[in-house]
Amino acid sequence: MNMHDDLDKSRTRLKKEATALQKMGEKLVLLSDDQLGRMDLPTRLLEAIQTVRAIKSHGARRRQMQYIGSLMRSVDAEPIEQALLSIEQGAYGQARAFHRIEAWRDQLVDGDDDVFQEILDTFPDADRRRLGQLVRSARKEKEKNAPPKSARNLFRYLKSLAAGK
Repeated sequence: MNMHDDLDKSRTRLKKEATALQKMGEKLVLLSDDQLGRMDLPTRLLEAIQTVRAIKSHGARRRQMQYIGSLMRSVDAEPIEQALLSIEQGAYGQARAFHRIEAWRDQLVDGDDDVFQEILDTFPDADRRRLGQLVRSARKEKEKNAPPKSARNLFRYLKSLAAGK
């Protein structure tokens, strides 16, 4: 009985690991070719990923995903997992930066001049005159309920500052 329990635990653990590898394979399928190219994946796995992208039939797609899961069992999954984590964190960081820039733009347009100085402190290379001009134009637009062309230009300028351009 004790030996049987150990076998059940092993089977359960193996199933969980196989499921986790298949889910990792599903994440790989969603990546761009460029992201996949940077991961140093085995050729058979890359070919399987390319194949599943072309399959429309649900059953065939499911079988191909299972095949990818089986290929994942023969690959060292740790570097792949680290690469996926890095990609996900990069996307999260980009989203945070985007929201920060949006917030700055909205605060500037709403009249918060403290943010103006914060931006100049954060980006010492910023053109103070251009930033002020963009803010004034965006504020005038808002007062007139005009389309937010200047607010978009302000956002683009802030984005270029954040990108270091």
